[in-house]
Amino acid sequence: MTPSPTSSSSSSPSSSGRSAVGRRAVLGAAAAVASAPALGGLATPAAAAPSRRGRSAKALPGGGDLGPNVIVFDPSTPGIQAKLDEVFKKQESAQFGTGRYALLFKPGSYSGLNAQIGFYTSIAGLGLSPDDTTINGDITVDAGWFNGNATQNFWRSAENLAVVPVNGTNRWAVAQAAPFRRMHVRGGLNLAPNGYGWASGGYIADSRIDGQVGPYSQQQWYTRDSAVGGWLNGVWNMVFSGVEGAPGQSFPNPPYTTLNTTPISREKPFLYLNGGEYRVFLPEKRTNARGVTWGNGTPRGTSLPLSQFYVAKPGVTAATLNEALTQGLHLLFTPGIYHLDRPVQVNRANTVVLGLGYATLIPDNGVTALKVADVDGVRLAGFLIDAGPVNSATLLEVGPQGASADHSANPTTVQDVFIRIGGAGPGKATTSMVINSRHTIVDHTWVWRADHGDGVGWETNRADYGVRVNGDDVLATGLFVEHFNKYDVQWFGQRGRTIFFQNEKAYDAPNQAAIQNGSIKGYAAYKVADSVTTHEGWGLGSYCYYNVDPSIVQHHGFAAPNTSGVKFHNLLVVSLGGQGQYERVINDSGSPTSGTSTVPSTVVSYP
Repeated sequence: MTPSPTSSSSSSPSSSGRSAVGRRAVLGAAAAVASAPALGGLATPAAAAPSRRGRSAKALPGGGDLGPNVIVFDPSTPGIQAKLDEVFKKQESAQFGTGRYALLFKPGSYSGLNAQIGFYTSIAGLGLSPDDTTINGDITVDAGWFNGNATQNFWRSAENLAVVPVNGTNRWAVAQAAPFRRMHVRGGLNLAPNGYGWASGGYIADSRIDGQVGPYSQQQWYTRDSAVGGWLNGVWNMVFSGVEGAPGQSFPNPPYTTLNTTPISREKPFLYLNGGEYRVFLPEKRTNARGVTWGNGTPRGTSLPLSQFYVAKPGVTAATLNEALTQGLHLLFTPGIYHLDRPVQVNRANTVVLGLGYATLIPDNGVTALKVADVDGVRLAGFLIDAGPVNSATLLEVGPQGASADHSANPTTVQDVFIRIGGAGPGKATTSMVINSRHTIVDHTWVWRADHGDGVGWETNRADYGVRVNGDDVLATGLFVEHFNKYDVQWFGQRGRTIFFQNEKAYDAPNQAAIQNGSIKGYAAYKVADSVTTHEGWGLGSYCYYNVDPSIVQHHGFAAPNTSGVKFHNLLVVSLGGQGQYERVINDSGSPTSGTSTVPSTVVSYP
């Protein structure tokens, strides 16, 4: 199956000579055919006391203006639709552009709106509950810019709003890095583009969809701690944990993996208004979670005033950001692009680092963008790390090497933190995300070595490893990792758990020798170290599309020690259009893929 050409402005040939349309252009062919038609009071912790240094005359101020790309509406604002259309026109096809926007709606009711959401655009309500802010209209993601192909609808989000769709169903046709969090859809939700074209997403959390969710052509999707009125279909891999109304366990036919609860979860921090004051709400940790956090009153958690945040604007230096952290301030990155000549170093327990509008951190000269000490309760959320042209050994480190403290009572969370190597220009990194701290929760990430755009090629945007987990007791909920030159995920920590994994092996391997792993053909997408005795995964998929050399054979998608404490449930591998093949699913188990039919090979339980 050959990708068809397109007139889209973002699909001009990349520096590697391949068209951007190569990005998963074959993914949805089979799919399109198959799918055609908690209560508690709000507590506020005392303000963190500034350090002695922070009391000096040179102390950095907290709070302040959110900058020109945070656009705030209230129900009386004139010209809301025109402003939404203006932003969308800029962002609709700006896949690797520099625009970044947050569209924030004060509590109240809004009518007659269609908020079309393009690249690097976040739309959110400013209430404590989604029902505080109601859009009588639609919040739409479609794929007209890409001829009905939704597989490149990345980097956008919707959060903390109630939506009453005009025709009863809201369309949210997205791919990776496009979270739908804390939303109330008073109707149905369609996850496919107009025309039911190809689609490869996606993630829903802490949301209530009163009607039916229709994935249609979506190959895979993860829904966590939500409530749905029904679920229409599944193509390859649909995973649910803690979802009221989810379909029953039935993998591989239909391909539903259903867990009654999520073992541990803590929702993403969010900005809201308390009267006229901006605050950041910090939801509390839940164990064995099920359903939304906001259903029957004030959500459980704490909040911080904006005055306890250093409100960062593009152009700020890493030295200033670190000074703010040393003073005891949290960080709020307003929309924009930030160059860092040294790591942002988070050393204080319970620090919040929150991005708005896909704020983007670029490490210069091969540094690591952000490092977290081995402390309790750090919350990283809502930003993109874009590798620089000089190779970085790592891009994000949670905990130093050898971290061993117990954080079970108050874990660090990494939520909607996305990593990109190449695409917007040359980028390199040896290992993108390293998790050393115990009990860390990685809740929705897309770690992507670019397969299209600028600065793309087997060596041009070299990145050998995507995610490396060294810490024990780490939980990943919604793990998307793609196209790394060697292992996409390596797991060395004990008692690790992953609920939902989506992977594509690197398209651009030049030949079989380039991916040879000793005596093994290819590097597994997800490798559990031989030293690990306890590990568990649910709903994990790996796809290959070796379009440079379609004769490449990948021995397996998954590799793990063959021991009773290492368990996998509902695994699949897929050859996209016969561009390369898998010999096995996990280790030496599972049937090979064959032909061009994009039919998954599955293993329901291992060992």
